[in-house]
Amino acid sequence: MSGTPYAEVIGNPIVQSKSPVMHGFWLERLGLTERYTRAHVTADGLADYLAARRGDPDWRGCNVTLPHKQAVMPLIDRIDPVAARIGAVNTIVKADGLLTGYNSDAPGFLEPLRPWLSERHLLRTARIFGTGGAARAIAHALWDEGFTLILAGRDLAKADAIAAEFDAGHVHTCTLDTFARPLDFDWGEKGDRLDIVVNATSLGMTGKPPLDVDLSNFPPGAIVYDAVYAPLETPLLRAARTAGHPVVDGLSMLIGQGRIAFRRFFGMEPPSDPASEAKLRARLTA
Repeated sequence: MSGTPYAEVIGNPIVQSKSPVMHGFWLERLGLTERYTRAHVTADGLADYLAARRGDPDWRGCNVTLPHKQAVMPLIDRIDPVAARIGAVNTIVKADGLLTGYNSDAPGFLEPLRPWLSERHLLRTARIFGTGGAARAIAHALWDEGFTLILAGRDLAKADAIAAEFDAGHVHTCTLDTFARPLDFDWGEKGDRLDIVVNATSLGMTGKPPLDVDLSNFPPGAIVYDAVYAPLETPLLRAARTAGHPVVDGLSMLIGQGRIAFRRFFGMEPPSDPASEAKLRARLTA
């Protein structure tokens, strides 16, 4: 035990995680001595890891990445209602001897959208590509913000399974290839509406094929948000930007999640001024 408070990120594998770079940057900017590290934890070692950390007075908690987001749930004391609805925990915080699980995917996803969400709209529609854990969290986040959902996946049954968690009258499903076909439709004027298109698949990530979509399926002015952050500008974002759509990159979601976790672990607000944000992005993409 070092006597220095610390938090960490756990997973298997874990070497790829950018969380130590991000939290380390904020700790450095704030002049804090706390630490943020990474720990390689296997499925077989998960219970022993949590038992050991319970007894460490310096440990403030951990972020949880694949493949442990569901497996940690029966091993902790309390689960935040949002995490319970999503069915996954990606942040564990120790307080008063108890471990509480949260899901920051949903609020982290929403952080860069706040300027648009603060406005009132007659209609809000989100097209979400993907059926994994991130897509489920994003669907819950946007549902809570009043969006009608269109869920598209390569496996329609998986999209239907997510849709079953919501009011059927405001959730629709289709196969992902529906959006690959040109749409002959006159969208008309943008009107009083907010449209968001989200890629929550791994398509477009370095080493993966691009997401095959035709932009005629996107309403005018729709915000195009890609959860992929390697590369920072995916083929989807490049095409959307060229077509005049506002875009949000995956690093924004990563940083949004990190801010929430940082507050819970260290009880302080991470710096968000433009100069700090630019330096953080540079460090994360170096």
